[in-house]
Amino acid sequence: MLPLTAPDIRSSFINASLRERKALTLPRDFETLSWDNLDYLGWRDPKVPGIGYVIVDLVEGPVGILLRQADGKTRTRPQCSWCEDVHLPNDVVFFSIKRAGQAGRNGDTVGTLACAGFECSGNVRKLPPVAYIGFDVQAARQRRIEALRARVQNFARSVRDGK
Repeated sequence: MLPLTAPDIRSSFINASLRERKALTLPRDFETLSWDNLDYLGWRDPKVPGIGYVIVDLVEGPVGILLRQADGKTRTRPQCSWCEDVHLPNDVVFFSIKRAGQAGRNGDTVGTLACAGFECSGNVRKLPPVAYIGFDVQAARQRRIEALRARVQNFARSVRDGK
């Protein structure tokens, strides 16, 4: 992911009001982020429980999305829709996202299951177990990284385009 500045982040949000963009708290470790190891930038707002932010690098530029964690618990442990890691060391929660533009103003939303603290970039970079003799773990890890990027980018486009 390309490095972003605080103004870049605030101006990238497509489904947040001006007031919400001004009030957002930047990630705790913003100044020391390892941008090369991020497929998207995601963080939770420590001041507002239940709110998360995701910035996705698209060809058109960065797209920021405000997410709201749904109330309640799931009966079983869900799988993250983005990293699809089956051996998660973290929780997965359901987020509700207001679509951008007129669709969002009309109340149109979309939901997704994602890692509670947006740990997906770290999860896909872990070496997978050897599946068989000759299994290329580095290639498998690279495929997981590329798949994560594609899923998150497609999600951002669906929020942006209302589809």
